[in-house]
Amino acid sequence: MHYIVAVPAAPPLDAPRIAVVRFSSMGDILLTTPLLRALRERHAAAQITFVTKRAFVPLLAHNPRVDAVIGYDPRAALSALADEIRARGITHGLDLHGSLRSRRLRRLVGGRWRGYPKRRVARTVLIRTKRDVYRDRRHVVERYFDAARDLDVKPDDRGLEFFIPRETQVKAKQFLAATGVGVDRTLVAVAPGAAHATKRWPLGHWQRLVGELVTRYDVVVVGGRDDVALADEVAAAGGARAVNAAGRFDLAGSAALLKESRCVVSGDTGVMHLGTAVGTPVVALFGPTVEAFGFFPWRARATVLQRDLSCRPCSAFGGPRCPIGTHACLVEIAPAEVADAVRRLPR
Repeated sequence: MHYIVAVPAAPPLDAPRIAVVRFSSMGDILLTTPLLRALRERHAAAQITFVTKRAFVPLLAHNPRVDAVIGYDPRAALSALADEIRARGITHGLDLHGSLRSRRLRRLVGGRWRGYPKRRVARTVLIRTKRDVYRDRRHVVERYFDAARDLDVKPDDRGLEFFIPRETQVKAKQFLAATGVGVDRTLVAVAPGAAHATKRWPLGHWQRLVGELVTRYDVVVVGGRDDVALADEVAAAGGARAVNAAGRFDLAGSAALLKESRCVVSGDTGVMHLGTAVGTPVVALFGPTVEAFGFFPWRARATVLQRDLSCRPCSAFGGPRCPIGTHACLVEIAPAEVADAVRRLPR
């Protein structure tokens, strides 16, 4: 079974019927939103269907740029998903994932498909040899547009987008009011979780940061269900001036909390992009990954903190342990430096 957010009305016969495929993850999907906006503004009558994993449907469920979002269950047959896409009479298929699964889906659906340059060879060379052979230094947002080269669109000067339902924003405000955090002082969000260990700033650093921030701000700790225990320890460092919201809200609820915040401190994770998508400034901590990969904050008020080390980058997505055992890329970013970056962000 596939979950469909909306069933679009049939477009005019001469309007494009576009399928956009990006199965995961949070940040990568949010980074497609400038392309979705450009497609809608250039082709107002187009039928735009977004295909992703079911877990990520909420990222686009309220996005007015798309007509329908199909949530794919990876346990289901890919052929059934292909049948569903084919039934929509797709004229333009945009593969923004470039994986074995998405390429197989393209073969099953048939028709005209375009992909985008992932720059795998240059990335691998940079990781393994530290030689920078990148010729295309465009951000991934810009490279996504290559998949739509037949549709006459180009990036604008705006950032990412995430649309928060009004009732969700109200619930976030009510949560903060009930805890007393962010009511009489400016709120700062921190996101200590990360899917990969080498992208996680040390717990002690997060605790010292929160201890310093609460001398001036209130703090809300955000994250998913897997981050609850970690977030509890981080929030405890702030006493009554910090609250743990990890695991209490869905993606839209977390976005609503970020929108209430002066800024968000995050590693190179989906929360970083979620913050920029709701217009919240970001202090981003980059360790094993680097700007050349194309995933820095996009057209946002952001400060990126990183260290120029000979061992960086060590992986494309982060990993379970530091290859040289020091984790210096993140350990050497001091809490005081991060707190100063928060204070320096423009209001």
